[in-house]
Amino acid sequence: MTDSKPSKSARKRAQQELQSLGEQLISLGDAELVSLALDERLYDAVKKARNMKAHGALRRQKQLIGKLMRDLDPEQIRLALVALRADDTRDKQVFARAEKWRDRIVRDGTAAFDAFAAETGTPDPGLRSLLAELDVAFSERDEKTVRRKIFRRIHEILGKIA
Repeated sequence: MTDSKPSKSARKRAQQELQSLGEQLISLGDAELVSLALDERLYDAVKKARNMKAHGALRRQKQLIGKLMRDLDPEQIRLALVALRADDTRDKQVFARAEKWRDRIVRDGTAAFDAFAAETGTPDPGLRSLLAELDVAFSERDEKTVRRKIFRRIHEILGKIA
């Protein structure tokens, strides 16, 4: 007669998956961790694990986190982590696009500004004035400051439409 309970290897793989999921929680920032609304015991265990330096102690704490995760629905945590990563990826993409547009606008001037305005649908007068300000910048320091302002404005515009 065959038992329907999972094999020891299957149980061990499941435990290692939960522990791995717990390790991902350890790497999150405070705000992200709070946004997950974890069980209080799991939250405390994750916070303690962050402060541990000794390898053995950290390994045992990760095992504890995996054990505590057994009592929860790990799928909710997985979905929340996926959503957090998606937000992070989107932010990185917006940042990269803003850098490219800043470089292009600084290099090509009004033509690139018009292309940016056409793509985003926002002919921003503040950005145009920053472009004019860049043309009259006296020192390298002033130019760098204006470039930073241009980047911030572009990043803000792209963040709204992304």
